Amino acid sequence: MRRVVVTGLGALTPIGLDVPSYWKSLLEGVSGADYITRFDASQFRTHFACELKGFDPYQYIDRREARKMDSFTHYAIVAADEAIRDARLTESAIEKDNVGVIFASGIGGLYTFIEEMRGYESGTPPRFSPFFIPKMIIDIAAGHISIKYGYRGPNYATVSACASSAHAIADGFLLIRAGMADVMIVGGSEAAINEAGVGGFNAMRALSERNDDPKTASRPFDKDRDGFVLGEGAGALVLEELGHALRRGARIYAEMVGAGLAGDAYHITAPCAKGAALVMQRALQSAGIPPEAVDYINVHGTSTPLGDISETEAIKAVFHEHALKLNISSTKSMIGHLLGAAGAVEAVATVLSIYHQIIHPTINHFTDDPACDLNYTFHRPFQREVRYALSNSFGFGGHNACLVFKRYEE
Repeated sequence: MRRVVVTGLGALTPIGLDVPSYWKSLLEGVSGADYITRFDASQFRTHFACELKGFDPYQYIDRREARKMDSFTHYAIVAADEAIRDARLTESAIEKDNVGVIFASGIGGLYTFIEEMRGYESGTPPRFSPFFIPKMIIDIAAGHISIKYGYRGPNYATVSACASSAHAIADGFLLIRAGMADVMIVGGSEAAINEAGVGGFNAMRALSERNDDPKTASRPFDKDRDGFVLGEGAGALVLEELGHALRRGARIYAEMVGAGLAGDAYHITAPCAKGAALVMQRALQSAGIPPEAVDYINVHGTSTPLGDISETEAIKAVFHEHALKLNISSTKSMIGHLLGAAGAVEAVATVLSIYHQIIHPTINHFTDDPACDLNYTFHRPFQREVRYALSNSFGFGGHNACLVFKRYEE
């Protein structure tokens, strides 16, 4: 079985526009939530989100080309560029036929869709941009990345709502194991902080409405949690076959040793503890490790009333008494929910926890919930040995993915 390692990381988040600043903010417990600046949100029940701060796509992408892309593609290119540079692939002699790209999104070009519909309604006769479809479709981010670098390996997008980028990582891992690629650029991107994104999730009553205190609104596992906070950004990882990485002298952050995939077969939006437990069990089986080997779980942890309880119950069902020995944390407490990009950005945090042997905190805990009684690493980071770690992602439609990373050992 071919071994797969992580040799590059990229992140564009509400608390840092690159991996070092993102990781620093995670350890410091910084909240990325604030009042929405992109449009007048006062007409909605939720007035805040976790927007990217200070991001200018023209600093990274040629202005003429950037205008042909939706924001989610801008984000994807920037995160992938950082991961590729971090892995030093641009400086290495690699066979580009054997380098692939899988880049996910849950929604894709929502900004573009809104803009084109506004133009259609106001135009006489109605007109559409020739770039409408290429800007909007979800697979276009993977296409742009492969075109920029000339990577001719497997190239596509995965779409499974909030598990989309976790599925992209799982697919990349499985393709390398199967010998269908030597290197895979994997991740996800989302840009849904607009009228349609906020309005749609408000209509579902999924978002927090804590407008008086946005920075503490994302409260995973807190008794008074009232929904998730919408976020945006992108995350990327370079996955590489171990021998290929060693031959070119690559830095290895961690080894990826397993992936679990499962469906709830239950409800389009309601959480299901059985499905969450099944995907973690399959991940452990894929990695060939017992539950007791796991030290840390980066949970889905959305801050929804039912979702946090469901995930807690699933962890108890899989880990039994060992559940109390785990450290658990929710990255979403700081960056909000990046939807289709969440799995990738949280996988970056999981890999860094292994690499640095420290776990970032879950912030915004004020009141204990008797139904959420595990160690969620509240308030401050925790230094401990992290040999194996899981990263959970669950999506609307009952789509579940669980990734297993391990401290690299020769």
